[in-house]
Amino acid sequence: MERARILLIVATSVVAAVFSWPVHAASTRDWDQCKNVNNAKNADQNIAACTRILSGKETRANRAVAYANRCGLWNTKHQPERALSDCDQAIRLDRKLSFAYNNRGNAYSAKNDYDRAIADYNQAIDLNPRYALAFNNRGLTYSDKKDYDRAIVDFDQAIRLNRRYAKAYQNRGNAYYHKHEYDRAIKDYDEAIRLNPRYALAYSNRGNAYDAKKDYDRAIADLSKATQLDPKDASAFNNRGNVYYDKRDYDRAIADYSAAIRLDPKDAVYLRNRAKTYLDKKGDIDRAMADVNEAIRLDPKGARGY
Repeated sequence: MERARILLIVATSVVAAVFSWPVHAASTRDWDQCKNVNNAKNADQNIAACTRILSGKETRANRAVAYANRCGLWNTKHQPERALSDCDQAIRLDRKLSFAYNNRGNAYSAKNDYDRAIADYNQAIDLNPRYALAFNNRGLTYSDKKDYDRAIVDFDQAIRLNRRYAKAYQNRGNAYYHKHEYDRAIKDYDEAIRLNPRYALAYSNRGNAYDAKKDYDRAIADLSKATQLDPKDASAFNNRGNVYYDKRDYDRAIADYSAAIRLDPKDAVYLRNRAKTYLDKKGDIDRAMADVNEAIRLDPKGARGY
């Protein structure tokens, strides 16, 4: 059965806040909002605050910070072209602003331009060798390139710099998972969960690792915890459905695939998995064909949809 593609990489754009607080003419409130680059819920308000700062009279250094932060906010909104424009401007104003390179690397990574992303993370690290976030993000990009050994080296360094960096442990666990080193992956997910007991993605990915080891009961326990912590994560329902399929509990598998489809009806993976269960194990040809046809419509290149 197919796993959800998003589970084994971190899908969110991770950006850096300002390292040194600027002396500024704009209001403190605007700067407070402009620096809050990881808050997707208030991204529009925070972008507006950065824009107000940039429309006023600020020093060159402050303008660079505001552009770099607005770049990070565009990344949070999954608008990499706008992010690139702002980060380019930030770097033109201050070529030593390490987090501007990091944020531009995130934008390139979102566009699957991995070599440019890595070049920017390199520059961020050259400017700030203790920049754990840039090591983590470069590791993610190496993972996207399926260069898991280099990814692990970067995650190792991110963890050395910040022993409480739960996301770096989770990401290193993913790299080990892809290398089929499931025990190492589980150890890293354990640590990520210890550091952040509400880390739904780490539970979900640890569940995948247990499934790979055919430890189905532990896999279901972890994936169930993930769905409790994040009831809108369609991929966790899909992957729990895979475990139920492996256990030959086909009714529960179909229930989980159906939940995933309700949450994300545009993902062909979930439809293909449910179709396979209907066809192979339930003998329900009509429902299977309905799912296959919809999967083909959504993803014509997905050969398994045929």
